[in-house]
Amino acid sequence: MFKSVGLVARYDKKEAIKLAEDLAEHLREKGLDVYVEDTLAEKMSTREKSIPLRRMKTDFIITIGGDGTILRTCVSISKPEPPILAINMGIRGFLTEVEPKQVLTAIDKCLTGQYIIEKCMKLSITADGAEFPDALNEVLISADEPAKLLYARIIKNKKHVLDCQADGLMISTQTGSTGYSLSAGGPVLDPTVDAFVLTPVCALSVLRSIVFPADSSLKIEVLRPRKMLLVIDGHYRQLVSSKLPNMTVTRSKYETSFIRFRKNFYNRLRSRLLFKGLGGKSDA
Repeated sequence: MFKSVGLVARYDKKEAIKLAEDLAEHLREKGLDVYVEDTLAEKMSTREKSIPLRRMKTDFIITIGGDGTILRTCVSISKPEPPILAINMGIRGFLTEVEPKQVLTAIDKCLTGQYIIEKCMKLSITADGAEFPDALNEVLISADEPAKLLYARIIKNKKHVLDCQADGLMISTQTGSTGYSLSAGGPVLDPTVDAFVLTPVCALSVLRSIVFPADSSLKIEVLRPRKMLLVIDGHYRQLVSSKLPNMTVTRSKYETSFIRFRKNFYNRLRSRLLFKGLGGKSDA
């Protein structure tokens, strides 16, 4: 049984802030302890218990926004992560589960156990020996300046795979295969495919995405320049500089869990991503 809940929302949209205020009151009436992300609480007209994301240890979290809000939450939240009920107030909201008008019904289902949990793989990342936040979608490395080529060596399980020249390289999970990786020409991975995908960004040569088993250890050595920009899920950024900058990616021991009310990956794919606006029938 859920006894506590955390609220996270995009704070650049009045409708999201108002929904967070209404939900906080509704959840308290249901007997839950409600905690609000501190940055959001500052913008709410009601007084709520506020707490930084990194210290939020509730039974579940409600996010109000799009995929960016979810990714921001997952980068910062303490591990292991509580399950997330995602309300769509973004542009596409591919990862979200319900629309605002459905949220009260969704909460009632959560509190009565009428839901399923979808577990999503995350990537564990080290660069030059330092540990970084896990990635739900992808980790991207590029040169420290825009439009500057990255000369990199790709090594799988300590064996050299190939060298490449590109504006950047990203490694994405099944979840992330529908995001930046797809925009860069990568494949969509079915959630049941136990793998991650390496996708080049504007490669100098003809280099396509490569799919690796999820138990692989993938190392990227940057031959030049001597600085690389590391970006995790579009939110965490760090410049790494050394004689031979390198990044190693493996499967994380942690996962992100989403509260779902049905298995609807291909419904979301049709209605929100691949065929949106084509006039095709969708039951999503």
